[in-house]
Formats: sequence, structure tokens, C-alpha cells
Amino acid sequence: MALPITLSEIAPRISAGAFILNSGLGKRGADEGTAAGLHGFASGTYPFLKSVDPATFAKALAYGEIAVGTALLTPFVPTAVAGAALTAFSGGLLGLYLNTPGMRKPGSLAPTQEGLSVAKDVWLLGIGVGLLTRGTIDREPRRVRKAAKTLAKANKKVAKAAARAE
Repeated sequence: MALPITLSEIAPRISAGAFILNSGLGKRGADEGTAAGLHGFASGTYPFLKSVDPATFAKALAYGEIAVGTALLTPFVPTAVAGAALTAFSGGLLGLYLNTPGMRKPGSLAPTQEGLSVAKDVWLLGIGVGLLTRGTIDREPRRVRKAAKTLAKANKKVAKAAARAE
């Protein structure tokens, strides 16, 4: 049985997956101050998070990162699924960058010194979109590949039969 990934997808999946998994594992035991800082940063951009307890938010963020990282590192997870998860995750990070005051230079997308640590996550978005595209557009469905093989075999048989008939 073939894996649902190709050789060209391995490097971006490993680099992004290991990075995100490590980040999630590091947040699992976040202390009260760290949880409050993470929660305050996120709820400033995403107001619906204000009603979530900081410790609960930090735990959910940690397990979300672990899930995304694991999906990227697991070869049995289809590339489109892993790419969609990474695209959604990195989109949230870039939302923080774009909507948090002080992250960007006035009137520009260029980061300030404070925004540099979040702006660099644009590489995750690039990998996510690339994997999502590769996993959906660049792939032939298995049924199409199987039908193509069956058709090729049938064409060979027809060609042999036509050659014998001549």
C-alpha cells in the first residue's frame, strides 16, 4: 500500500511538524504567568477568547499544536489534511501579527522588532498552502490512476490482437 505522501512533501512536513510539535510540547505544563501571557496576547486579537480561562486556553493551544505537528509528521495523514491543518493554524498566527498593534511598521506589512517573532511564521503559511495545493490539485484520485492502468492494459491487448489479425 502506498503512502498518501510523496518524497517532495517529506521535508516541509518534517520541518514544520517538528517545529510545531516541539512548541506544543513546551506549552503543556505552562505556568500561570505563561498561560496568562499567551491568553492575553491571543484574546487581544481574538476577543471571543476573553471568556476562556487562561490555563484552559494554554492547554488547548498546546494540544492543538501537538495535533497539528503530529499530523504533519505522520505519513499516513493525507497531505491535503495536514496542509489544511497547517494553513488554518498559521493563518491564526498571522492574524495575530496583522491585528495586534505594534507588530507592524505604520502603513506597512513590514514587522517591527516586536513583530518579527510572529511575522516569521509566514513560512508556515507558505508550507501549509503548498501542501494543501499539492494534496488536492496535484494529485490524481486513486480511482483515476487505477482506471488509467486498466485502460493502458486493455489498449495493449487490443494492439496485440490487431497486430495478430494483420
